[in-house]
Amino acid sequence: MAVEDGRDEYTQDGTVDLKGNPVLRSKRGGWKACSFVVVYEVFERMAYYGISSNLVLYLTRKLHQGTVTSANNVTNWIGTIWMTPILGAYVADAHLGRYWTFIIASAIYLAGMSILTLAVSVPGLKPPHCTETNVANCRKASTLQLAIFYGALYTLAVGTGGTKPNISTIGANQFDDFEPKEKAHKLSFFNWWMFSIFFAGTPFYRHRVPAGSPFTRMAKVIVAALRKWRVPIPNDPKEFYELDLEEYNKKGKFRIDSTPTLRFLNKACIKTGSTNPWILCSVTQVEETKQMLRMLPILAATFIPSTMIAQISTLFVKQGTTLERDIGSFRIPPASLAGFVTISMLVSVFLYDRYFVNILRKWTKNPRGITLLQRMGIGIILHIVIMMIASLTEMRRLSVAKKHGLDKTGGQVPLTIFTLLPQFMLMGIADAFFEVAKLEFFYDQAPESMKSLGTSYSMTSLGIGNFLSSFLLSTVSHITKKHGDKGWIRNNLNDSHLDYYYAFFTILNFLNFIFFMVITRFYVYKAEVSDSMEILKEDLGGSKVRSSN
Repeated sequence: MAVEDGRDEYTQDGTVDLKGNPVLRSKRGGWKACSFVVVYEVFERMAYYGISSNLVLYLTRKLHQGTVTSANNVTNWIGTIWMTPILGAYVADAHLGRYWTFIIASAIYLAGMSILTLAVSVPGLKPPHCTETNVANCRKASTLQLAIFYGALYTLAVGTGGTKPNISTIGANQFDDFEPKEKAHKLSFFNWWMFSIFFAGTPFYRHRVPAGSPFTRMAKVIVAALRKWRVPIPNDPKEFYELDLEEYNKKGKFRIDSTPTLRFLNKACIKTGSTNPWILCSVTQVEETKQMLRMLPILAATFIPSTMIAQISTLFVKQGTTLERDIGSFRIPPASLAGFVTISMLVSVFLYDRYFVNILRKWTKNPRGITLLQRMGIGIILHIVIMMIASLTEMRRLSVAKKHGLDKTGGQVPLTIFTLLPQFMLMGIADAFFEVAKLEFFYDQAPESMKSLGTSYSMTSLGIGNFLSSFLLSTVSHITKKHGDKGWIRNNLNDSHLDYYYAFFTILNFLNFIFFMVITRFYVYKAEVSDSMEILKEDLGGSKVRSSN
């Protein structure tokens, strides 16, 4: 019947075109629209990583900053880059929608990039060249030069706040959860997203209508529950306040049944005679709030892995400057090793999506192969291995440096820069597990009306991880300088102890893995809004029966 009256031709997940009209599945969305999103992301990531990978070297060589100061300035900026998406997600979900928020933020991003280009190109906007080995003896940048340079960097951060939480969400919105084939494509989207001409795809995009401030809706639930903290919770969920199903269908939203988790919040939907929205909330509103709060412990467990990622653009690059980088007449830029992170991640994503998933889902009956949290757990284990290898590699580098007396002079260590290749490549493999799963987890587990906010959780993880990196580097440097010692992290890396620092990270990752294992045992995945996942599971079961026959 649905096919006969044409309803099946339209998307059923509430997506519309820019004018608010329902969209035909055959005309908009799908991989056709996603291709523009992915290509845009490829170019944007090239610009971002080009800056972040080389920033620590620019701060050291051109602005004459020391190891700790330059590394912290990089991680503070990257931390801000990944924290501003919370604001962008709020604006998108509550006011402008994801598309227009993205458009405006892109203009801000372009302005920041233009100013930054001027700041590093015009001679009067940077301090004079210095040939001193000790950067402490070089002339520092003026207040005006620093203001323009950092103003451009943080303008970029504001622009990123509007693009990052919305671009991946826009891409995922191109697949209808109620169509099993499109749902299967969405499961692969977050893998292929890491491969990622945005504006040219406008005629093909599906859009979500802004549903109001998610922060206000969650605040109402918490306040209502606290105001009724003495009211007993009824045993029958049918006694809770809930809107008619037609009300949700009219707005393209989904009703959620009451769950026993975070039971205290159920007090918000107990009827007491008042209809004040700060006293009485619907069951769906309460469950949306629960879904966002349930993810917070998982979010906390992602901070340490995000701190490890911060080392790629700071200390890993600084290590590269001390090693031999010449291949004939060509000199390898230390920051270029970060390209191996991307290469190994892309290869790993391809192998994971095309082979690993296909093999495992035959046994697990899970369309994803393994659960998102299991995939994140493998990534955390890889981070433990990475920091252990980084510590051993640095121990070898310091041994060679000391053998040649370079711990005193700070010269180039007679080891090839490719000695660092294993830690860079393993970081890419870890990203294929941890970062991809993290992004999909926070998108998938967020309620339909708060997808941008859910995606911003993933960005927030990276932001806090970078700020945590700044805190740990400063704290360790300060503590290890007590009692007259020179400290673990010095401007002369040949006389430092990054091997101790990386060993400390190994222990930190191990403790975080234990914490992750504990909290995931109590996590309950949200119910699917459609039966697409069940259909995919049945298909997997059917294919195994056919193969056995």
